[in-house]
Amino acid sequence: MKTSLCFPRLIGEGGEYKTISKIGEGTFSDVLKIQCLRDGQYYACKQMKQHFESIEHVNNLREIQALRRLNPHQNILTLHEVIFDKKAGSVALICELMDMNIYELIKERKKPLPEKRIMNYMYQLCKSLDHMHRNGIFHRDVKPENILIKQDLLKLGDFGSSRSIHSKQPYTEYISTRWYRAPECLLTDGYYSYKMDMWSAGCVFYEIASFQPLFPGLNELDQISKIHDIIGTPPKKILNKFKQSRVMSFDFPIRKGKGISPFMPNLSRKGLPLMYAMLQYDPDDRIDAREALQHAYFRELRVAEKQALAMRRKMRLAENPLERDCISLRRISKEDQRQSEKQKEFKSPVKQFHLPALERRGGGY
Repeated sequence: MKTSLCFPRLIGEGGEYKTISKIGEGTFSDVLKIQCLRDGQYYACKQMKQHFESIEHVNNLREIQALRRLNPHQNILTLHEVIFDKKAGSVALICELMDMNIYELIKERKKPLPEKRIMNYMYQLCKSLDHMHRNGIFHRDVKPENILIKQDLLKLGDFGSSRSIHSKQPYTEYISTRWYRAPECLLTDGYYSYKMDMWSAGCVFYEIASFQPLFPGLNELDQISKIHDIIGTPPKKILNKFKQSRVMSFDFPIRKGKGISPFMPNLSRKGLPLMYAMLQYDPDDRIDAREALQHAYFRELRVAEKQALAMRRKMRLAENPLERDCISLRRISKEDQRQSEKQKEFKSPVKQFHLPALERRGGGY
């Protein structure tokens, strides 16, 4: 294979890497497929276009901070190494190599994905969002291109736009890709929260199932118009809430909305309520990732997950008798403790008296 001359070999703690091919390009970075010369393993290298002055400058990069906080997690892209070339001022993020992103999976596909596969992908996406939000970070650019897959495994990547949930508003207005931008991002001057990720997830849900974007707006106004066409114009109470953090006023013609159902023939009845819960206009009414994971749509996956966990636990105990004995001892100890507590709880309140001994007569009493 040809090694690109544009990107020199990288040397880091994991060894020396050579470039195999260029697999992606963005405004702020190039993504390369690289190979570690020490062990022959392939990785994805995100080569930043920005110039960095110092290691402190590198460590302040949001993407690095987010990945360090969120790793390891089965549904978050793994960061293996950060390489900083002080002389060139360049930074490269060495991450695990996935097969493709969701957009690449569906863009030329003719046959619909089986619903079990859609369900599995959405369950994993909600897991990644739940882990991220519980760790105080929101992504701000959830879209098919940033959701990576390897066979049945899904991982969320590209944390370059991420922010701390606890950071002060207002945020940057035009951060997420327009088609996946929540109403509060479109209608306020940067007053939005982590719930914007759930709106984006709802848009991705529709796109995985239909292979078409749900709200493909040509500009900001057209984006809002397309949202209103599908889910209707929200009540004045919600719009007034948005107006409080907007310099410019707005009024929209009242539309009922034609709904999502007619366009989703291959999604079961339990799937649509979850999608609508993700696409609630008011972020305060929108489902969060933890609630989404408990939705009826994912019941089958939750049951299978519990069964697999129980099986792994049994196998582990069978392989490690010492751990099994320790668990048995802990169980016995807890039983003893419970029995002791019960005895205390049911201790008779009746006073005890010593009765005089009865005189024995002829072998009887």
